[in-house]
Amino acid sequence: MSTSILFEHPLNEKMRTWLRIEFLLDQLQVSRMITSHQGALTFFRNTAELLDVFERGELRTEILKELERQQQKLRVWLDVPGVDKERVHELSDRLKTRATQLMSAPRIGQLLREDRLIALVRQRLSIPGGCCSFDLPTLHVWLHQAQTVRDSQVAIWLDSLSPLREALLLLLDLIRQSGVFRNQTSLNGFFQDNADGADLLRLQLTLEDALYPQVSGHKSRYAIRFLPLDSEHGDVPARLSFALACC
Repeated sequence: MSTSILFEHPLNEKMRTWLRIEFLLDQLQVSRMITSHQGALTFFRNTAELLDVFERGELRTEILKELERQQQKLRVWLDVPGVDKERVHELSDRLKTRATQLMSAPRIGQLLREDRLIALVRQRLSIPGGCCSFDLPTLHVWLHQAQTVRDSQVAIWLDSLSPLREALLLLLDLIRQSGVFRNQTSLNGFFQDNADGADLLRLQLTLEDALYPQVSGHKSRYAIRFLPLDSEHGDVPARLSFALACC
C-alpha cells in the first residue's frame, strides 16, 4: 500500500501568511504542555515567530474580507437547485459568528506582546544559547512552578488567539474544500496550467515517487517542476501521474 504525501503551495502573499500562521498555531497546540526547559523554548520560539508574522500587513482586515467573500459565495449557492440549504445557512452563521468575534477582539497578539515573560524570552532567542538559566532567571523560576500554574498561564495565552484561530481555520477549511483533486500527468517533470484566481494548490504524490514539487506561479497561472529527492542518483519519469486540486 503506497503512502500519499500532500503538498500545499500558496499562490499569493495572503495565503502564504495564513499557512504560516496555521503552522505556528499548530506547533503551539502541540507544545502547550510545558514540562522542561526544552519544551518551553519550543513554545516561546513559536510564539515569537507568530508575533513576527502578525506584524506584517493588516491581518485582521484581510481575514474579515475573506469571511465576507465566503459569505457571498454561499449566497450564490442558495440559488443552485438541489443544494443543501440547511448546510449553507449553517456555514453562513459560522462565518458571521467568526467575523463578529474577530471584530470585537483586542488587537491580534496584544496580550502576548505585553506579557513580561514572553518579552524577556523573545529578546534572548536570537542569541546562541541565550536562554540559559543565568540569562533568564525569570524563566528558570517559572519552570519550577507547579504544572497547573504553567498550564493555566499557557491556556490564557492561547485563549487570546482563539478569535483569530477559529476564523482562520474555518476559512482555510472552506478554501481547501473548494478544490477537487483531479488526476494529472506531467511530461518530463513539468506541468503548467491556469490558476483562474485561485489561492492555493494542493498536490498528492506517493512516497515511492521519491519526488517533490517546485512551484512557481500566481493567481492567473502556475508551473510545477518535479525534482528527485536524491539529486545525484534520482530521476524523473517521462510521464508522472499525480493528483492536483486548485483551490
